[in-house]
Amino acid sequence: MDRIDRRLLKALQEDCRQPISELAALVALSPSACHRRIKLLEERGVLEGYVARLNGKKMGYLIEFFVEVSLYSQSQDILRQFEDAARRVPEILECHLMTGQADYMLKVAARSTEDYERIHRDCIAQLPNVSRIQSSLVLRTVRHWSGYAVDTA
Repeated sequence: MDRIDRRLLKALQEDCRQPISELAALVALSPSACHRRIKLLEERGVLEGYVARLNGKKMGYLIEFFVEVSLYSQSQDILRQFEDAARRVPEILECHLMTGQADYMLKVAARSTEDYERIHRDCIAQLPNVSRIQSSLVLRTVRHWSGYAVDTA
């Protein structure tokens, strides 16, 4: 990956809806050469996709929780069962296998505390092999993830 690729990646992270002509001008390439580079970045798996970032509050998700989940066992089969089931719960925004006290860290969005109670009871507690759940309410998000640091030098 060269400097031009990194500049393209940085620009796409900032706004992936930019026209190819603007991206090409930014990196001093023709639009067709710029398009070819982007396609190569996609084919190599560096660019995994393009998504719209929604405002959770405006969608009715007024609260978020980080949830630590411990399992009865950490065998590969038990981890796989948990992960497969967690992927099917739409309120789980993120699921990370962790080191430390808990096995997994979940990020969960809810419409209200009552809604979170339902998610906790009917979804998270019903995931396979769960032995402990510890929830922490997000009071305020100080910084949202906006992309990886890309060195363009």
